[in-house]
Amino acid sequence: MIATTALVIFEQVRGRRLAREISALGGDPHSPGAQAVVGAVTVFAVLIMFVAAATIAAAAAYLTWLIRAWRNVSPFASPTSAVLAGWFVPVVNLVVPPVLTHRLWQASHPPADRHGRWPALLGAWWLSWLAVLALIPVRLPLDTAPGNADLTGLGPVELAAIAISALLCAATVREITEIQAAGSRRLARFPAGQTTPEIVSQVLAGPIPSQQARSAER
Repeated sequence: MIATTALVIFEQVRGRRLAREISALGGDPHSPGAQAVVGAVTVFAVLIMFVAAATIAAAAAYLTWLIRAWRNVSPFASPTSAVLAGWFVPVVNLVVPPVLTHRLWQASHPPADRHGRWPALLGAWWLSWLAVLALIPVRLPLDTAPGNADLTGLGPVELAAIAISALLCAATVREITEIQAAGSRRLARFPAGQTTPEIVSQVLAGPIPSQQARSAER
C-alpha cells in the first residue's frame, strides 16, 4: 500500500504534466526539453519498480499462506497446483479463489458463532477485488483526451479500492488463521494416547469440561 500510495501521489502532483511533456518530445530523447524531464522520469521508473516488487512480494506471501493453511487441514494433500491454477488461469481466477478460500474456512471447522459474518466478509473482499480489476482498464481510456493524459490511470478512487480490498483480504486471512490456531490449541489439550477419531469427535463437540480434562490428564 505504501508503494501504491506513493505512485498515486506522484501521479496527482506531477504525472499529468509529465505525460504532456513526454508527449511533446515526440519520442526524441535528444530534443531540447528532454533533459528537463529526466529527473521526473527517473522517479516515476523507481516508483513503478517499487510497486511491482511490493505486489509480487504480497502475492507470494498470500499464496504461501494459503498453501500452508490448506496443509494444516489436510496434511497429506498437495494444494499447490490447485491454488496456483485457481489464481493464475484466466477467467477461472475470477471465480475460483473465493471458492477455495470458503472451502478452506469450512475445512478449518469454524465455530458456529462465526458462520453468519463469514459470507459477508468473503463476498465483500472478492467484490472489492473485482472492482479493482475493473477500475484500472476502464479508467485508462477515459484519460486519453489531449491535455488530460496521465501516466498510469491511478487516482484516489483506485487507491481507495485497492486499500479496501487489501484490508478485507487481510481480514479473511486473520479469520482463518485464528480458527486454525484455536483448533490447534484444542487438540493440544488431549492426551497423546487418544485416537484421531476420538479427538475429532470431542473437538467438534466443543471444549471439554475442566473435570474431564483433569481426569484425562491423570
